[in-house]
Amino acid sequence: MDELIAVLTEIKALFNRSLSELSIDCVVFGFHDNQLKVLLLRVKGSNAWSLPGGWIYKTEDVEHAAYRILQERTGLDSIFLQQFYAFGANQRYNGKEVMSRMGLPPEQNFLPERAVSIGYYALVEYSLVAPKTDLFTDECRWWDVTEIPDLLFDHNDIVSTALKTLRRQFDYQPIGFNLLPEKFTLIELQKLHETVLGHPLDRGNFQKKMLSYGFLERQEERKTGGAHKAPYLYRFDAEKYETYLRDNE
Repeated sequence: MDELIAVLTEIKALFNRSLSELSIDCVVFGFHDNQLKVLLLRVKGSNAWSLPGGWIYKTEDVEHAAYRILQERTGLDSIFLQQFYAFGANQRYNGKEVMSRMGLPPEQNFLPERAVSIGYYALVEYSLVAPKTDLFTDECRWWDVTEIPDLLFDHNDIVSTALKTLRRQFDYQPIGFNLLPEKFTLIELQKLHETVLGHPLDRGNFQKKMLSYGFLERQEERKTGGAHKAPYLYRFDAEKYETYLRDNE
């Protein structure tokens, strides 16, 4: 506990010098073994989990703060990042309850009376992420999106809102390639969409739709190791994708 209290004391000093009362909470999505994953942090010396996030420096742009926070937690420099909601309810959480769940006495409360958090979600390739803790946490790891525990603050609501937003975007815009390896099959791409959307898709219609966009490049090589005829591998062309987005704004 002494180590955690020392960290909180440092955070209070930072507030006075350079931190605003505007924060960022990040829902980092990954895809592994046909499951949608979310990256969570465990607070030092407790079983209390939360989303990666942090305070925005007074001299820092909001988007720069989001990229900084995600780079610190994932080790990635290039991240698909989408702002999706501002969480600004007058009482987003009970400070005394949060302190109790973290194993701290109420007088050590470091939380401001009012804080607005900007929600971002990130899509990352699972295998490239090297989850990292910070001074405030003991553990940083992936959780299946269907098994997320009771999180600190209003972070369960933030995850729920991010997932709803992601599903809506998957419905009307071809995204999600950041969740896949560099080369993938159309079957793997369809499984990703089915996992995120939560329902099966017609194979023929799905593949026809994906190929019609023009930014999937079929490779000469096929995926090996399956029981059936090996399917072709595809690659996502980011430049063609950006052109598609500009032409379809």
